Order: sequence, then structure tokens, then C-alpha cells
Amino acid sequence: MFTVKKLLELKSKSFYTIAPDATAYEALQIMAGKDVGALLVVKEGNIVGIFTERDYARKVILKGKSSRETPVRDLMTTEVYCVTPEHSIDYCMALMNDKHVRHLPVSENGRLIGVVSIRDVVNTIIFERELTIKDLETYITGVTC
Repeated sequence: MFTVKKLLELKSKSFYTIAPDATAYEALQIMAGKDVGALLVVKEGNIVGIFTERDYARKVILKGKSSRETPVRDLMTTEVYCVTPEHSIDYCMALMNDKHVRHLPVSENGRLIGVVSIRDVVNTIIFERELTIKDLETYITGVTC
């Protein structure tokens, strides 16, 4: 069973943050430049929200607001679900599915250490299943090469 810790070891641990007072435009510039779909909104070292592409589409574009003038704090999702390195990938998938989120911050001892995306989780589950299939094929056929 893969854990968040194992996933973070295999992927880039990079994650990006923004202050709640920054504008949506500034957030979009970072997201585009870093090719990410979400930024953690951090104030005084604490996660106070998450700003995602979905937040932008639903709370700026559809409501006719200006991304150059609207602060992230007015658009961010404030209910953020976090996981720890010990959580399983299956737990992450269940949580993402249940809460309809695509990004889970990872914290350890109160310190932010990474972010797990739905893409990370799906790719890990596929990889894990492929390993299981390969092991079963080897067991059934007796061929180890």
C-alpha cells in the first residue's frame, strides 16, 4: 500500500503559496508560471485557504469581478482538508471524492511539507495496480524474467 510519504518521495515536493491580500491576477500569474492548478493561501505560516482554477472560474469570471482588483481572500476556499505522510493513497482518493476537492496539503508536525493532487493520486493508484498485475502474472506463470 502506497502512502503519502512514498508519493512525496517519488514526486517533486514543490508547492506554492500566496498571501490572502494578493490579487487573483497575481495568483494566476504564479499558477501559469509554475504550471499548477492551485496555490495554498498562507498567513503568518498557517494555511488559511486554497485558491484553485475552479475558484477563479466560478467566483471571478462568472460573477464579473476583476482579477486585477479582487484579493485572493475573497475567492479562496477556506475549508481545506489536509493529510499526513502516513495516510494511504486510497484514503486520499476517498477524501478527495467525498469532499469534491482536487488538492490536499500535506502536513507533518504542524509544518506544511507538500501538496498531493488528484493527478498524483490517480497515477499512483494506476502504478500500484500495474505492479499487482505484474506480480500476479509472475506468480501464475512462474516466470521471473
